[in-house]
Amino acid sequence: MSREPTGQSTTTAKPGRGPGGRLGQLPYLLLTLTVLFWSGNFIVGRAVHADVPPIGLAFWRWTGGLSLVFAFAWPHLKRDWPVLLRQWRVMLLFSFFGIATFNTLVYLGLQSTTAINGLLMQSTMPVMIVVISFAVFRETISWLQGLGVAVSLAGAVTIIAQGDIQTLAALTLNRGDLWIVLAVACYATYSALLRKRPGVHPLSFLAATFALGALMLLPFYIWETASGDPVPFERVSLLAIGYVALFPSVLAYLCFNRGVELVGANRAGLFIHLMPVFGSLMAIGLLGEAFRAYHAVGMVLVLAGIALATRK
Repeated sequence: MSREPTGQSTTTAKPGRGPGGRLGQLPYLLLTLTVLFWSGNFIVGRAVHADVPPIGLAFWRWTGGLSLVFAFAWPHLKRDWPVLLRQWRVMLLFSFFGIATFNTLVYLGLQSTTAINGLLMQSTMPVMIVVISFAVFRETISWLQGLGVAVSLAGAVTIIAQGDIQTLAALTLNRGDLWIVLAVACYATYSALLRKRPGVHPLSFLAATFALGALMLLPFYIWETASGDPVPFERVSLLAIGYVALFPSVLAYLCFNRGVELVGANRAGLFIHLMPVFGSLMAIGLLGEAFRAYHAVGMVLVLAGIALATRK
């Protein structure tokens, strides 16, 4: 008999602890919003890859996110500081895997890989979360959850490959793909470790990890700038930094952390398969691309897989 994941080994989920009070009790809505914001991050990162250097984009993303959240987090930080200080080792791990490393590697990968390759690599994250959760915590999943992961992965691949298996056969891997694989492994580790999150306010945790992550990136940002690749503080770059600082950083991380707290990392990670769904809908709605049969098939499979894996 498999053990039901809870994601709450150190804290108990309480009303109002997550974002938005009542909204904080709706984990599947929170996780859906998370992936919607992350889909936009993927598009923005690829759109400005020729204009904004990757480490600079990551550094200003977290610095901007910290500036947005700091005023709200400060009262909680003053109260939670002793707890955060006692658990500085695990806080460094969260900041390294989930903040400093993950997004920097994604932006590095998007310098040289295609969107289809990046989405395909990203779609492996739910499987990686399951593997890491088992390796570190011996957390297993039921056969129904495993089936849900497989079905939703098939749906994501259907959309990414545009319904043609030959598209996958023609894919070639390059250095950018390897960066994204490493990024996915880092965030899968972060997700699995969230069960060890200190019992502090969500804003305290967010501000602390953002600050530590930005500090970890600072030497590399200075090196990148000194090497002749500074961030051009122009309209396009400022808009990109503003978006990635607010939506896929502050809002998405609040939603994701709370979602994992409520339903566990394995179930939460499954929602990553919504990324190609949202990406396709964005392309159809914003870029005028046509809705194809493979979109419908892929979306049905993704939603069916999530329904199976989240079934009580």
